[in-house]
Amino acid sequence: MKTLNSFLTACATLIIILSGCSSSKKISGKRNENGIGSLRFLGEYVLPHKLQFENTTVGGLSGIDYDKKKDEYYMICDDPSANGPARFYTAKISLNEKGIDSISLLDMTPLLNTAGLPYPDIREDRTHSLDAEALRYNPAADEFVYGSEGQRFKNPEGKLVIQNPTIYAVHRDGSFKDSFELPQNMYIRSSENGPRHNSVFEGLTFTEDYRYLYASVEEPLYEDGPRAGTGDSSAVIRILKFDTKTRRQVAQYGYKIDAVPYVPEPPGAFKINGVSDMLYAGAAKFIVTERAYITGRRPSYIRVYLADASAATDISSVNSVTGQSTIKLLTKKLLLNMESLGRFIDNIEGITFGPVLSNGHQTLLFVADDNFADIQRSQFLLFEILP
Repeated sequence: MKTLNSFLTACATLIIILSGCSSSKKISGKRNENGIGSLRFLGEYVLPHKLQFENTTVGGLSGIDYDKKKDEYYMICDDPSANGPARFYTAKISLNEKGIDSISLLDMTPLLNTAGLPYPDIREDRTHSLDAEALRYNPAADEFVYGSEGQRFKNPEGKLVIQNPTIYAVHRDGSFKDSFELPQNMYIRSSENGPRHNSVFEGLTFTEDYRYLYASVEEPLYEDGPRAGTGDSSAVIRILKFDTKTRRQVAQYGYKIDAVPYVPEPPGAFKINGVSDMLYAGAAKFIVTERAYITGRRPSYIRVYLADASAATDISSVNSVTGQSTIKLLTKKLLLNMESLGRFIDNIEGITFGPVLSNGHQTLLFVADDNFADIQRSQFLLFEILP
């Protein structure tokens, strides 16, 4: 059986690689500038589970970005060096108005730490490991920027483990280039202050001129109130704005996340809703992905919003948004509740614009993190943006 599984995995890998070599009509057209009205589902594609590529297991795909010039995609993996090195993949994705034809993996790039060394396996050195969750490519500087989540928990020996989140710029070969300076309220504390465990930088996005970088925090800071609950909509997360030249923060904004849509089973079990990624859409607007997971239910619950920060208050000097009635949060409008698609939706964590269709409409591509779990999928969902 092991030999048969190895043979099938090798065949699946060969099919994916060869499919990218087939000829296909290149999508062209001028982008329609009439804004974002709604999303139309075009198709789904799922990579073979635990696909092997360049001595790594493909999975944990937590962020995706599109390089228009090369017509290539970059996908970061949140594997903390347990199934290969901390890394990102380069891929070709053949798509059109009818959906996704094929996905061809081209390269695997290991990410190196500030000392130029591979990140350690989290099972051997948790404090210095990497939990990479978001990736964007900046063609103006020919660099990648990725974000990681922080850790704050007690290990089996009862010792408190603390690791701060990071936003790093790296060269094309994955070697460290520079870091973004984090404000004090983004540092993990031994007390219940600042960010929560494993709930920090899940989303990154550049403005169209690459002058600014926005980073979204997945869940509320302790000071800003409780996590999202069932039946409430009071939780507020923060979105940070950085100057890409100075690598320093210039503002923070508040964004209210939805309630968790269903009660977990059993009641009181784990549940979460937070921002898993965001995408700058021009004129201080963002496409925001809210991802909820509830114990006892297999799918994730994904809601996609168009958010507007044009009138939002800079809260970088505000310790807590709780009870602050004069603070203006980002406004948001629902674009899509993925439950309406009538299909299984997995753990969507990445979003990017794709190429423009021949009708002038922009494509939008989502990717799911399968957590390397047998019951989950490395799922890609393609949409057309309708004005």
